Amino acid sequence: MNAGGISRVDCHVKVLDETVVERATRAGLDAIVYAPHFTRLPDIRERAAAYSTDELLVVPGREVFTGSWHDRRHVLALGLEEPVPDFIPLEAAMAEFERQDAAVLAPHPEFATMSITGPDLHQYAETIDAVEIFNPKHFPSHNRRARKLATELDLPPFTSSYAHLPRSVGTAHTAFDAEIDTEADLVAAFEDGVSRTVVYENGLERVRTTARELAHLCYENTWKKADRLFLSAVEPTHPRHIAYDGRFDDVSVY
Repeated sequence: MNAGGISRVDCHVKVLDETVVERATRAGLDAIVYAPHFTRLPDIRERAAAYSTDELLVVPGREVFTGSWHDRRHVLALGLEEPVPDFIPLEAAMAEFERQDAAVLAPHPEFATMSITGPDLHQYAETIDAVEIFNPKHFPSHNRRARKLATELDLPPFTSSYAHLPRSVGTAHTAFDAEIDTEADLVAAFEDGVSRTVVYENGLERVRTTARELAHLCYENTWKKADRLFLSAVEPTHPRHIAYDGRFDDVSVY
């Protein structure tokens, strides 16, 4: 699946179909992490398995939406065996990740109103395995701040396309100095601090990617957010959903 012991991984994408697989393969990626919003882990695992190929490993992940809409933190977990819902406090999510020995990543730190903050990173530095230091959705100042936080805390870096749109896949990736052929391999690479290189485009195409993805972010936080809040039924990842059998009722923020 990879050559020369180097594995190229787009560590966070939100979309997955044949177009995404084709684009990732053309970009020379060995793996992508599929972690869509508000989707239960069994469904993510099923779709990831269906789209994995001999050339491309699709790793299931969960970007858990902790806290409330007004005080939210996104945390990316790999290697979960049991589902973890959204809309629970950050400390409850971190405790569950530790219990399951998951790899814990901090995507897009201090970006907008949906990210782990600097104080959060300091508080959970022993739990977090890597910090995203480049995200195509960021402006340069956001990426500089993320790199500074990772350096201050001596936490390993990673990057991703954070693709909400298929054409964004592969615009950034993390090249690990290890052969990654399974989900367990990627979890171990993060947890063991395997040496890696952050790779990204920084020209006109990256600017276009930023513009497209920020436009999509505006859509998500206007009409899409209103739909989730007022029009849709209970999210499948809501802690009071029947799928969680009441395990998280005492920490649900809604």
